[in-house]
Amino acid sequence: MYKGKHLLVDCREVPRDLCLNDQLLLESLAAAATEAGSTVISQVRYKFGQDSPPGCTAIVMLDESHCSVHTYADLGLMAFDFFTCGHTDPKRIWSIISSKLGIVNATVTEHGRFEVPAEAAAADGEFAQRTLSHR
Repeated sequence: MYKGKHLLVDCREVPRDLCLNDQLLLESLAAAATEAGSTVISQVRYKFGQDSPPGCTAIVMLDESHCSVHTYADLGLMAFDFFTCGHTDPKRIWSIISSKLGIVNATVTEHGRFEVPAEAAAADGEFAQRTLSHR
């Protein structure tokens, strides 16, 4: 049994303009996390390109942990990271984000974090490690 849930999402064929829109990505992460029941405590974004390949990073710190995205605009790639502890389901955050941004080509991997005895995880329910894909 696990106390934490970690969702890693690799997206391909993402439009360049979306990969460069750090403000939209940050706002979308924060809104999706809030809609899914998380508490946002801080946010930061950064656009790369001067001395790095074009892209951006956006991070939303949560009371429950964090959500982030890193992009490679020239390659049409986005990597999302959703890590939550407690009641918030990272799959719900991803569902909201992918719908809002229109992302259809992604590989999703789930991991349990903080393995604990069954009685310690009972309040949050069992979380099994597995891998999911969709196109």
